[in-house]
Amino acid sequence: MSQTRVLALVGSLRAGSVNRQLAETAAAVAPEGADVTIFEGLGDLPFYNEDVDVPGATIAGVDALRAAAAEADALLLVTPEYNGTVPAVLKNAIDWLSRPYGAGAVKDKPVAVISASPSPNAAKWAHDDARKALGIAGAKVHDIELSIGGTIQKFGELHPRENAEVAEQVRGVVAALVEASAELVNA
Repeated sequence: MSQTRVLALVGSLRAGSVNRQLAETAAAVAPEGADVTIFEGLGDLPFYNEDVDVPGATIAGVDALRAAAAEADALLLVTPEYNGTVPAVLKNAIDWLSRPYGAGAVKDKPVAVISASPSPNAAKWAHDDARKALGIAGAKVHDIELSIGGTIQKFGELHPRENAEVAEQVRGVVAALVEASAELVNA
């Protein structure tokens, strides 16, 4: 079995963010045959601007993001919720990946979203908005969902990978992405 490459995009730029830690958990607990890589550099992307996104343009951060997404077999987005929706940095990444329209780096890629928040809402609005934006961008958004609320009480000072239940849930999301990717290859 070949390695399934999963690219994780994290919607929080904070180094100690629980969402960052959930992406790290995904990398640590990925099933055999899966390699989860966290993209570093969403904070370096300029806001999407069609005036600069022209054939032949070189935009270092954007080129790196698009190349990483193109090389990946699947994408995993991990998002907090800012003011009731997906963080701008993550939405901006989706915008860059959606272009050129109809042929962007997320076109037909299996994608799953994990959301987490200290609130009991579990960032579900951001979760739903990310799924919606990805679907419009052309990704194959699968019914692979995980929303984790009450993160402060649930994790305290511990890393999410130290919570056996959450680690297994995250592993399940990655395993489902691997399966969705294999189905596309075998279709």
